[in-house]
Amino acid sequence: MATDSWALAVDEQEAAAESVSAVVKTNANAEKTDEEEKEDRAAQSLLNKLIRSNLVDNTNQVEVLQRDPNSPLYSVKSFEELRLKPQLLQGVYAMGFNRPSKIQENALPLMLAEPPQNLIAQSQSGTGKTAAFVLAMLSQVEPANKYPQCLCLSPTYELALQTGKVIEQMGKFYPELKLAYAVRGNKLERGQKISEQIVIGTPGTVLDWCSKLKFIDPKKIKVFVLDEADVMIATQGHQDQSIRIQRMLPRNCQMLLFSATFEDSVWKFAQKVVPDPNVIKLKREEETLDTIKQYYVLCSSRDEKFQALCNLYGAITIAQAMIFCHTRKTASWLAAELSKEGHQVALLSGEMMVEQRAAVIERFREGKEKVLVTTNVCARGKQRTCPTWSLCFGASSESHTARPFRSGFLHSRIQEHFSESRGGSCAWRPLLSRAGW
Repeated sequence: MATDSWALAVDEQEAAAESVSAVVKTNANAEKTDEEEKEDRAAQSLLNKLIRSNLVDNTNQVEVLQRDPNSPLYSVKSFEELRLKPQLLQGVYAMGFNRPSKIQENALPLMLAEPPQNLIAQSQSGTGKTAAFVLAMLSQVEPANKYPQCLCLSPTYELALQTGKVIEQMGKFYPELKLAYAVRGNKLERGQKISEQIVIGTPGTVLDWCSKLKFIDPKKIKVFVLDEADVMIATQGHQDQSIRIQRMLPRNCQMLLFSATFEDSVWKFAQKVVPDPNVIKLKREEETLDTIKQYYVLCSSRDEKFQALCNLYGAITIAQAMIFCHTRKTASWLAAELSKEGHQVALLSGEMMVEQRAAVIERFREGKEKVLVTTNVCARGKQRTCPTWSLCFGASSESHTARPFRSGFLHSRIQEHFSESRGGSCAWRPLLSRAGW
């Protein structure tokens, strides 16, 4: 498209989006969009952990803000530089870590420093951050002392178990170290004292164990980790419980907080929990979109959209595709219609159990299904599978067209001269936006 027509194309696109939005708002029977549905962040985080078998190749640069700007800034390129105990180094290599990930390079020297330093770190699932803070906890433990010395908070029972697995794997050559789970269903007799050196659990149960039941002496805790802070504050009651636990701990306790996002609410919470912190943030690089072309189709009905989709499949070769829908109802309908046309279709939506979602994604990743129809479950998808197509089956608004880019896997093979779709009135047009997509 010529440069001088760029603004016109954008105006046409936005006008089309506004007209569609107006129709939806005035339709009393309009479906509820998935943007209006409550997003289960804890389930998203657990899903990401379940489907990853290795580290994500993160291209973001790490920005380190030290508490003392005059202090030398260290990073490491090998685990040997950290002078770990032999049992822990053996555990690290047994887990498949050959060298530190980007977050580990910068976080581990801070977490393992003497005296211990507090840390607030932004790190997404799959970057090695769980292994980093687990290594910090295991390094601080005195095995001869049979009482809790490290305390880790997770927002849900399932996420606590996932973190516990990492502790067990990394510490398997350190049999003197023991782990206890402060989660629902793990009931102890009143007055009993815990002898395990590491406790991981959810805020409500940990608070009870520290205050009401006295299973844990919080004044003996040396390392306090708060994981998934953005998920934590999205869960009712967890924020206040976490702050109450933190206030019971000694002043010299090392405080470590991790969050995938750093919204204002997360930052305010982090500052309440972690005094005088070092801060690690991710600097988002400009994404290179040279290999990606986007197009939109103006259609007057759902059936016309489906016909345009069928025309597309008839015109070019599509090895695998992901199709995003506004609602579960639309996703179910579209998956059924595509199945009738002979396509191998998988459906992914919010009512499925996390383990079921992970299984669906794994089958799609293995190529057992060629089309994945999904709702908002994958709107911020971090799975990084590689379909050749990603489509939004709905209005051409920025929030929906951005999905393929947040997912990180759109590689479109539409060519420049797709002027008309066959057998219908839906015209293919290049899709532009203010961001320059």
